[in-house]
Amino acid sequence: MTPERPDGADAFPKAVERDAPRPDPAELYAALDLGTNSCRMLIAQPRDNQFHVVDSFSKSVQLGNGLETSGRLSRSSMQRTVQALRVCQSKLRKHKVNRMRLVATEACRRASNATQFIDYIHGETGLRLEIIQPEEEARLAVISCAPLVSKKTEQLLVVDIGGGSTELVWIDLTRVPAHDRPRAIMRLHAGFATDHGPFPAARVVDWISIPLGVATLREQFNDVGDDAARFALMSWFFEENLSDFSPYASEQTREGFQIIGTSGTITTVAASHLGLKRYDRNKVDGLRMTSDQIDSVIREYLTLGPAGRRNDPRIGRDRQALIMSGAAILQALLRVWPTDRLSVADRGLREGLLYAQMSADGVLEDGG
Repeated sequence: MTPERPDGADAFPKAVERDAPRPDPAELYAALDLGTNSCRMLIAQPRDNQFHVVDSFSKSVQLGNGLETSGRLSRSSMQRTVQALRVCQSKLRKHKVNRMRLVATEACRRASNATQFIDYIHGETGLRLEIIQPEEEARLAVISCAPLVSKKTEQLLVVDIGGGSTELVWIDLTRVPAHDRPRAIMRLHAGFATDHGPFPAARVVDWISIPLGVATLREQFNDVGDDAARFALMSWFFEENLSDFSPYASEQTREGFQIIGTSGTITTVAASHLGLKRYDRNKVDGLRMTSDQIDSVIREYLTLGPAGRRNDPRIGRDRQALIMSGAAILQALLRVWPTDRLSVADRGLREGLLYAQMSADGVLEDGG
């Protein structure tokens, strides 16, 4: 089946043109996302109703290693993270960025020594990170995916599979005119329960933050030796944790229902489906995959086994240790809500942070 991309799928972010003039530092914004597994940052410049990426950084720091058993961030994990943050600090200084939000998520929410770690980061790099709550994390992931919302979508599920947690947000768009649905999602940056005045509102039916991500789920089942058995147990265990999510028991028709997934797991599955030996965001972001296509990739991963996955260039060495726990989460979601409209989003918290800052400052046009 030929992959599909909705109109406007690449509406933001776009890479800045190589021959473009050096951006004015006064126009630059930065967003940093310190997660359980990765440290990632974007520096961008607003343009019309989107933004252009000027610089970026991404590094696997494995901050949450050992957190499940000890409840604390380890010294080695903190040192790795600070090294990565020094690179971020250097980039921020180079571009003279003044407007920024630097946030930490699940690992720092759960660690008993998180406050000391935030102070340690500030002392070593001068960067002041804030630990955000699950609702804001979910909201930021949702608005980053707005350009991928189909005008035919009436019920939308946005899924953000992180390293330490997974956020799910269910949105009802039936009262929003079809042409305005992406913009209605973007307006959620002000809050899930905010009155949007004269604009037609996207209604958040329910949201949940499950403290199981690719790293934390893998740690819980590390003692299971058989690869296929471990995968099955992880998938069913994750589904058990969906029971408090109100739409869990609701059966959905395929017509008008869309899932958008944002995570390294989902983009890796998409890259494997496309046979990409070198990752290409332009081919992955906005790709629509059927549940059958996703299931075929997951079955191939299981057939490869741990050794085969380590050597598969489509997965990559940074991702291979976590791909099966992420695939287990993805399979559980597709088992509960069968759909042929899963859209792949190579965007997430950083993009949401940028959009929220720019929108609050009024430098973006209201559009999708």
